Amino acid sequence: MKEERSSNYLRAIFAVAWKDLAAEMRSKELLSAMLVFALLVIMIFNFALELDIKTRNSVTAGVLWVTFAFAGTLGLNRSMAIEKDRGCLDGLLLAPVDRSAIYFGKAISNLAFMLIVEAIVLPVYSILYNTNLFKPGLLLVILLGSLGYIAVGTLLSAMSVQTRTRDVMLPILLFPIILPILIAAVRASGGYLQDLPFDQILPWINLLIVYDTIFTAISFMVFDYVVEE
Repeated sequence: MKEERSSNYLRAIFAVAWKDLAAEMRSKELLSAMLVFALLVIMIFNFALELDIKTRNSVTAGVLWVTFAFAGTLGLNRSMAIEKDRGCLDGLLLAPVDRSAIYFGKAISNLAFMLIVEAIVLPVYSILYNTNLFKPGLLLVILLGSLGYIAVGTLLSAMSVQTRTRDVMLPILLFPIILPILIAAVRASGGYLQDLPFDQILPWINLLIVYDTIFTAISFMVFDYVVEE
């Protein structure tokens, strides 16, 4: 009985995630907006920061995470707004599944969108800034940072989509909460780009892991109450 319940729970998660991914593959509405926005931010920084190579490398981590954060916020806002505008959110909430399965399904699809954008941004950024960003440690930091960002963002986007000022409300709610993860991600990314010793980078990676674990658990526990309101 317990195995069947777990199997149904996992099926519900992947059904929600697959619904979002399949819909996006048909419309390209969300990914195209995120990509255009991210590439515009990179281009603006590229022409604005006409610095020497050493100084440019020192600001690479910050520029990278500003790009990810802004594009991710746009994606989170649109992802939940589309569900609300099309009436899909009400249908999901009426489905006979655990509400946390909806949360994890939305989080997986949002994470997939963000990782796709990052996978395109990284080579473009590497070419424009003449910087090798394809380092295993840096890629791990980007994954951990994205996980924490999406864990919190999915919960808060479900909360803000119910308000009239949802486009403004999400950044107001999101950025103060994700500030620790952005700081840790920038410091850890900068450490790998500057080839610092691993013992100087490890505390920031530990902070990312702790943040991801805590806020994923909190979101799992409170999502039902958030969408109920």
